Amino acid sequence: MYGTSKTLGILGGLGPMSSVYFYEMLTSHTRADRDQDHLNILISSRADTPDRTDFILGRSNENPLYVMKNEVARLIGAGADVIAIPCNTAHNFYEQISADCSVPVINIIRQTALFCHREGIKRVGVLATEGTVASGAYRDVFAMAGIECVFPDKAGQDAITDIIYSQVKKGIAPDIDSFLEVSGTLKAQGCDRIILGCTELSLIKRMGVIDADLFLDSLEVLAYSAIKMCGKQPTGFDAHIMSFCV
Repeated sequence: MYGTSKTLGILGGLGPMSSVYFYEMLTSHTRADRDQDHLNILISSRADTPDRTDFILGRSNENPLYVMKNEVARLIGAGADVIAIPCNTAHNFYEQISADCSVPVINIIRQTALFCHREGIKRVGVLATEGTVASGAYRDVFAMAGIECVFPDKAGQDAITDIIYSQVKKGIAPDIDSFLEVSGTLKAQGCDRIILGCTELSLIKRMGVIDADLFLDSLEVLAYSAIKMCGKQPTGFDAHIMSFCV
């Protein structure tokens, strides 16, 4: 109906709730008149995958790469034509995962940078895990697109880390005041947009308590890109996302 349909493989469980939200987002934002118009989706949710941030920061010697590569291989073996990874921190391992992959692996950070570049954005604030920040993934990818990244100071990063790990991942309501205080500091530094660079933070935007025109959700960019790459038609995203062409 909307082109050649491909099966999407989701490397999920990183963490589980953001994977659930990603699946919901794909379903609610695919134009469909019947069940058969939706995406064919395979989901791996290995919640016991070692923590990406702990490994990147040297707090653990358990390398999550081996589990992630194995799960991607399982998805492809089961018929996945495209792979999506709804976890920004996991993209520290993107090159190693995609190098041995026989199907395209969508890069959430590159797609978000491409969107910002097409929007003419020059300076963004990035809210992410300590692992994502330390990996330099956002800084390096956005720099190639001519976009400067600004990150919270230590106190701000500690607050965001607490929201991600001690609140959202534990099913506890996030401290919105703390979140907005950190975001406001980045906005005051001249950031055109604030990137939700952790898929746990996407759940805050879902609550409808933050300005959709200021915050850009990397998970929404990933969902839009996945729907398009699988031959379906996105619908119902915020207007600025709907203008994005992959």
